[in-house]
Amino acid sequence: MLQKEYRTIQEVAGPLMLIKDVENVKYDELGVIHLPGGEIRRCKVLEVNGSNALVQLYEASAGLNLENSTVRFTGHGVELAVSEDMLGRVFSGMGNPIDGGPRIIADKNIDINGTPINPAARNYPSEFIQTGISAIDGLNTLVRGQKLPIFSGSGLPHANLAAQIARQAKVRTASSKFAVVFAAIGITFEEADFFISDFKKTGAIDRTVMFVNLASDPAIERISTPRMALTAAEYLAFEKGMHVLVILTDITNYAEALREVSAARKEVPGRRGYPGYLYTDLATMYERAGRKIDMEGSITMIPILTMPEDDKTHPIPDLTGYITEGQIILSRELYRKGYLPPIDVLPSLSRLKDKGIGEGKTREDHANTMNQLFACYARGKEAKELMIVLGEAALAPMDRLYAQFADLFEKQYIHQGFEENRSIEDTLQIGWELLRIFPKSELKRIKPHLFDKYWPVDE
Repeated sequence: MLQKEYRTIQEVAGPLMLIKDVENVKYDELGVIHLPGGEIRRCKVLEVNGSNALVQLYEASAGLNLENSTVRFTGHGVELAVSEDMLGRVFSGMGNPIDGGPRIIADKNIDINGTPINPAARNYPSEFIQTGISAIDGLNTLVRGQKLPIFSGSGLPHANLAAQIARQAKVRTASSKFAVVFAAIGITFEEADFFISDFKKTGAIDRTVMFVNLASDPAIERISTPRMALTAAEYLAFEKGMHVLVILTDITNYAEALREVSAARKEVPGRRGYPGYLYTDLATMYERAGRKIDMEGSITMIPILTMPEDDKTHPIPDLTGYITEGQIILSRELYRKGYLPPIDVLPSLSRLKDKGIGEGKTREDHANTMNQLFACYARGKEAKELMIVLGEAALAPMDRLYAQFADLFEKQYIHQGFEENRSIEDTLQIGWELLRIFPKSELKRIKPHLFDKYWPVDE
């Protein structure tokens, strides 16, 4: 049915436009604006009040002639054309190809505002995903269907870590295909170029769908980008049976765009000026990840966010922590020492790690060595703090040994660079080698029969 055209644009204020005397227009509906010169711009309905519709412009309002421009509403929300041909392609934040390739011949068009998975239909995450990074695989294990965010600080190399995970991640026990959906939200052109060239250079692009939204793009596009990515992930996972890893970077830029739109609508602000519905909005995205009962495919999500002023209590990391199952925290101190990736394992947490490790998933000694390494590193850090206050000579010999272990642990276990891809067996072996610094009597968290099987012997 041909949609009605309106010539009743009343006013434009920044990214918002008011259209009067509309009929049967719905919230979130997509609108198309035709300019006199033939140019087409898009908008989305934010609010309907009687016969007035307030819309948000996807493009700039410059050059918009109110008298001679027309608006037509499409009768549906923003949609993404999906197909298996999306793999290996790069799209804009609005789902248009930007890699020079042809447009996708769509299997179907799906509204990007999907719904969170019904809790009753969820299957519990239980399969190990190997990222090739010891600090994650060994100590804060990622499980298929989990939501595990990375909390970073300004200037820390979260982009390199995101690219490494996208490159290396795989499900070891599954036979189905593995795909990565990568959404870059509000990044610079240099960062976009880094991701695209890195994926092409390593061949990871062949199993990746990329959505790139630049910092110069409109705020409303920034709000659509992660939803585009999740729509593509849902199609590949639940209709094509793939295991999909979704990486979203940077959620802070998404929240800033949400705040900008909220301010333009003159909504009452909440904490730090963010809208009061920030928690709900983030939850509608994060809860689209997971596994479904009787379905082979799954969506595992790694949202990456930069904490303003390294503040873990800032609304964005704070609310993200409530919704997701743990967090990986990057450390400025480790970064200054030159240890990459600078993952601070003590405050990091994967709430589902116990479900994805053990015999048949990783190895029978995984849980014991993980607990022992955590305990030894924590005590070693305490010993190093005491050493600063009291001096090394004041420490007991065993405390000096723990302090030495903490240094070795950071240097050999956490530090591996962004190019090294360690199997879980390599990671566990490094852990055992590090624990050799202690007498067996000190390692109380490891079951005795595991020493006979895995304790390294001198060659």
